[in-house]
Amino acid sequence: MRSLTTALCAAAAIVAASVAYVAVDPAGAATGRSSMRVCGAPAAKSASCQAKVVTANGVPLASTSPGGLNPADIQDAYKLTGSSSTSTVAVVDAYDDPTAEADLGVYRAQFGLAPCTTSNGCFRKVNQTGGSTLPRKDAGWAAEISLDLDMVSATCPSCKILLVEASSNSFANLGTAVNYAAGQPGVAAISNSYSGSDSAQNNNYDHPGIAITASTGDSGYGVGSPASFDSVVAVGGTSLNRAAGTTRGWTETAWSGAGSGCSSLNAKPSWQTTATQCSGKALADVSAVADPQTGVSVYDTTRYQGSSGWLVFGGTSASAPIIGAVYALGGNLAGYPASYTWGHASGLFDVTSGSNGNCPTAVWCHAGVGWDGPTGLGTPNGTAAF
Repeated sequence: MRSLTTALCAAAAIVAASVAYVAVDPAGAATGRSSMRVCGAPAAKSASCQAKVVTANGVPLASTSPGGLNPADIQDAYKLTGSSSTSTVAVVDAYDDPTAEADLGVYRAQFGLAPCTTSNGCFRKVNQTGGSTLPRKDAGWAAEISLDLDMVSATCPSCKILLVEASSNSFANLGTAVNYAAGQPGVAAISNSYSGSDSAQNNNYDHPGIAITASTGDSGYGVGSPASFDSVVAVGGTSLNRAAGTTRGWTETAWSGAGSGCSSLNAKPSWQTTATQCSGKALADVSAVADPQTGVSVYDTTRYQGSSGWLVFGGTSASAPIIGAVYALGGNLAGYPASYTWGHASGLFDVTSGSNGNCPTAVWCHAGVGWDGPTGLGTPNGTAAF
C-alpha cells in the first residue's frame, strides 16, 4: 500500500505537483529498502512522472558512487553493445531541471561516454515551443529528467539528445512539447516518462515516422495515457537480474508495478493481434527494466527531499527512454514504428513469468509465452525488432 508523504521544504505550489508516494517493494523488504514516487498524483487532464527512487527509512538513498545498473549492463542485457546512431532522441518532461546538462556530464564521464553538451551540438534544452525561457524548477520532475537523459545515454551513447521542458504537467502543455519535438530535424524518437488517466486519442502524440514511447505506469494493472493512444509505443516494465551460467547472462520477469490493460477509449491498432484479447489499444507493446529493486544508476544534483548525487531509480520512467533510444538505434521508423516491432517479435526476449495484479482477462496482467500486458511482446534482443 502507498501512503501519502508530504514533500519536505517545498513551497505550496510545488507540493501540488511533487508530493511523493512511498511504496514498499516486497523484494526490498528484507534489506529495509523501499522506493518512492518522486511526482504526485496528477490532477484531471494532467500527468504524473513515473520515476521511483530507491529509499532507506523513507529518504532517497544517495551515494558518492553509482549503485545500480550502468550503461554496460543495459547494453549487455539487451545485446546493444556495438550499436550506434547519430539520430536525436527527444525527452519531453514538465518543468525545469536546472542542473540537467551538468548532471548529464557527470554521468557520462563516470562511464567513459563521450561528452554530450550544448557546445558540441549533442545536447539541447528548450521550452515547449523551442524557446530559451524555461519553466519553473520542480525537484520531482528534475529527478525524472535526470533519469531520462541518463537512460538515453546508457542505451545509445552516440545519440543526440533534445530535452523539451513543458510549462506544466498538463496534457495540453506536454502535448505542445511533443509537437515541437516532432518538428525538429533528426528526431527519431520522443520519450514520455509520464502517465495520467486513460483518455481519448490526442493528435499531439500522432507523428508517423517517429517512435513516440510512453510509460505504462507504476501502479500495477491499469490503463493510462499517453501509453493508451494508438499512435504511441506503450512501454511496460520488468525486473532484470544477472543469471550467471545462462546463454544470455540475464533473466527477466514482469515487474509487479508495471501498468497494463485494455483501453476502452482508444481504437485497437491494426498491428496488434488477437493475442491481446482486447478490442481497443492494449498495453504494453514492449518493455525494459523498471523495477527499482533492480534499478539503474542516475546522477542528479537538484535536491529531492534533501538528497542528491548518485541515486538508484526504477519505474516505467526508466523503460520508456531505454526503448526510445533502441528505436533510434534500430532505425525502422516508417509509418508507426510499433507496427514494425509487432511484425518482428522474434527479435525480442520473451518475458514469460511474473504478474502485476488481478484482472478480468489473465493475459492482461500475467506474463506468459508471447504477448502479455505487463511486458508486451518482450524486451530488446539487439535492434532487430526496432
